[in-house]
Amino acid sequence: MKAYVVEKINDKFISGIKEVDIPTITNDEVLIKTTYSSLNFKDALSSTGNKGVSRNFPHITGIDLAGIIEESKSKLFKKGDEVIVTGYDLGMNTNGGHSQFVKVKDTWIIKKPKNLSLKESMSYGTAGLTASLSVNELIKNDIKKEDGDILVTGATGGVGSIAIAILAKLGFNVIAISAKEDKIPYLKSLGAKEVILRSDFDTMNKKPLNKERFAGLIDTVGGNILNEALKSIKYNGVATCCGLVSSYELHTNVFPFILRGIRLIGIDSVEAKLEKKDLMWNKISNEFKIKSLDKLTKQICLDEIQEIYEQMLLGKVSARYIIKF
Repeated sequence: MKAYVVEKINDKFISGIKEVDIPTITNDEVLIKTTYSSLNFKDALSSTGNKGVSRNFPHITGIDLAGIIEESKSKLFKKGDEVIVTGYDLGMNTNGGHSQFVKVKDTWIIKKPKNLSLKESMSYGTAGLTASLSVNELIKNDIKKEDGDILVTGATGGVGSIAIAILAKLGFNVIAISAKEDKIPYLKSLGAKEVILRSDFDTMNKKPLNKERFAGLIDTVGGNILNEALKSIKYNGVATCCGLVSSYELHTNVFPFILRGIRLIGIDSVEAKLEKKDLMWNKISNEFKIKSLDKLTKQICLDEIQEIYEQMLLGKVSARYIIKF
């Protein structure tokens, strides 16, 4: 079978398409014939040998996939089942979805909801699952559309873009932050009512609090942008955080929490319980399902992965890329 393989040769990492053996499954495993996968920043890092993502080489990238079970030694799934896999160790230290066949533990697998195609599932992918978990936390914590604006940072990224589209569908007024001025029309087409340029927001403001403005926040970048956003959340507001593109550090103060009672909730889609993932995929196929997937995604083939990885690592990608097998 064909796969995108990362190899370590003389302390250098080399990656590209190779012919490799179809994996053999054992008890409680299935063999999935991949129909679609997607490209994520974590995949791009893995392709360079980043030790924070992958330590075992040779290695096949791809932290998510959608496909059809070709062979099963599981009591939970049978041949022909259409399934989705995201997170856990897939594509990190276990061979991932950028191959024609993938061996997967049955405890990592979600049955595809009826109202969602395999292609649509990877148009969302890990990014869409993370966005949905973030939106769901706002709703669970009683943030309503009449409470005020929702701020989304890192808006042109996969999580940010999908979060904007879901929030807009649900009737929320969305304010986006982006460093890419040329993407303002794109973000507004997804449903953002206003776009704030990162350069105007990411300032070294020493005030412990700003004027109350946002009822909720979905942060995908971390660092000082998250710090500034927290200062502007309204009383009893809710913030979620899921990324560290700006920085993994957060230098803030306690005033937003003790004077305005705001809540900061971490979002992890990798190790989330399977039941939680199943609930989110069913929401994605129903009330969170958006009509703007074509604006968000570009379809490529396996041979084009390397080029997109290079663009991702340079910060030049502003769309979701799905791979058709």
